[in-house]
Amino acid sequence: RKETEAIVNQKSRTEWLNLINEWVHNEQDRKMLERHLLDGTSYYCLSAEFYLSEEQIKKRMAKAKAQLFKHL
Repeated sequence: RKETEAIVNQKSRTEWLNLINEWVHNEQDRKMLERHLLDGTSYYCLSAEFYLSEEQIKKRMAKAKAQLFKHL
């Protein structure tokens, strides 16, 4: 988590929103990634918010982060 925080803190929120919108092609994944990376929302809270299990959230976030970070 600390590595991800260090990466996220290198850019402004606006830059991250633009990158997320550009490279994460699933609307729900974009929203989850924004809530998790930029707002600090936990997987537990995301699972309640998006009606998915924590495992599903973790898998989707891993894929979305990999897609996003590949283009930094």
